[in-house]
Amino acid sequence: MQDPLHNPFKAGLARGETQIGLWLSSTSSYLAEIAATSGYDWLLVDGEHAPNTVQDLYHQLQAIAPYRSQPVIRPVEFQTALIKQVLDIGARTLLVPMIDTAEQARALVAATRYPPLGTRGVGAGVARAARWGRVENYMARANDELCLLIQAESKTAIENLDALLEVEGVDGIFIGPADLSASLGHPDNADHPEVQMLIEQSIRRIRRAGKAAGFLAVNIAMAERAISWGANFVAVGVDTMLYTSALDSRLAHFKSGTPSATKSSY
Repeated sequence: MQDPLHNPFKAGLARGETQIGLWLSSTSSYLAEIAATSGYDWLLVDGEHAPNTVQDLYHQLQAIAPYRSQPVIRPVEFQTALIKQVLDIGARTLLVPMIDTAEQARALVAATRYPPLGTRGVGAGVARAARWGRVENYMARANDELCLLIQAESKTAIENLDALLEVEGVDGIFIGPADLSASLGHPDNADHPEVQMLIEQSIRRIRRAGKAAGFLAVNIAMAERAISWGANFVAVGVDTMLYTSALDSRLAHFKSGTPSATKSSY
């Protein structure tokens, strides 16, 4: 039986492997399972910009569980009670948005750790995280297998990057290009030279500090660029965007003129 606490995503980062991921914004456990069968290293289940409830997150964790893809949960924001719930439903890796200061990061770390190291409420013994009490020594081992990632996605966060990198318990920092570009005065323009320069500099600083560096790029060339700069957990697409693109492409083929004669596979 597989160890329910072992975190292959965290172990892969520790080995220096580049983890290729996909953003899940559909809120669908069915689509999450389809994505899991593709073989991405990690799947980000988005609770910030997708209308996922805690139960939705739970169902997607269940859908992904039988496959090698590792789920990463992004809660809507840092709330101590919400972090407790997400961990209790079995999340082993969190990506928490909008962390601007070392003080916020330290409070987040505390919320994910059991006493005496932190303030996480004790109750996983009656929840999925500990297999409803069947995982021996869950509290003693849970802290070590947790992977905590934070998002630095504002001018303030980048200015505080060195301090954020010093916070013990933070395993990696994700650079959020959309919010960062807006914060710098370039909304909807992450390709602006100033934004690109800061992204590259930040990724390199994160890796030099011995932390994992993350990024989301829906453009293949941008994803490859981020990897070349050292980003080692990179999401290379968003499920809803890939879905709409496929839908539009198929329709355009038939609306643009007389379709070419093709042999049906059905």
